[in-house]
Amino acid sequence: MNRLIRNIPNCITALNLGAGCLSIIAASHGTSEFWGLLGFQWAFLFMAMAAVADFLDGFAARLLKAYSDLGKELDSLCDLVSFGVAPGLTLFFLLQDIGIDRWLCWTTLLIPVCAAFRLARFNLDSRQTTSFIGLPVPANAIFWIGYAQLMFEGVQFLSLWYVFICFLIVECWLMNSNLPMFSLKMKNFSFKENWARYLLVLAAGLFCFTLGAGGLFWLIVFYVFLGIVFKPRTSDIK
Repeated sequence: MNRLIRNIPNCITALNLGAGCLSIIAASHGTSEFWGLLGFQWAFLFMAMAAVADFLDGFAARLLKAYSDLGKELDSLCDLVSFGVAPGLTLFFLLQDIGIDRWLCWTTLLIPVCAAFRLARFNLDSRQTTSFIGLPVPANAIFWIGYAQLMFEGVQFLSLWYVFICFLIVECWLMNSNLPMFSLKMKNFSFKENWARYLLVLAAGLFCFTLGAGGLFWLIVFYVFLGIVFKPRTSDIK
């Protein structure tokens, strides 16, 4: 295979990393406004761009049959920055700016640490091909985007330190748990085989349409609920 074509997925993965770095830079501005959005909102936007790149690199690899060990390792390293470090530091700076128990901001560093363990386990686990075991790190980032937005909008109970700590511990545990979780990867378009994936896409539209970015919090809660109640078949985890 042409070397240039073989590296197209890796180039897309690099865009994931670039967006993650921009997210961290934007997050450092906290609640300061520039170009029409607050710093942490720009951070969310760049994380979303990283998620699109993360999806497209896998799609390109499958389309071009350009799989490689380098691509697998590069993908995890980029995901750690974009969906582990970026959401952790976004929360760190946001909590500092809104003045909620300033000691609490330091607990957010647990997010990238647990994301690193999650990604290392994923690279060593050959079972996670069409489904996941534990909460994927992009879903972790999506959850914290929604949480931070709701907290900024004034949802009071989410700003209580003990509520935040509980969600933090549960999220970090979920990333490294053995809970089977649905993946959006589809072998075909059959509704019978992909009903949970279609339901997740529908839920994403409904939550975001009605609640905006804050709806992402409830989307991941719903996603975890699906994993607990309607576990992927054992045969799906190879």
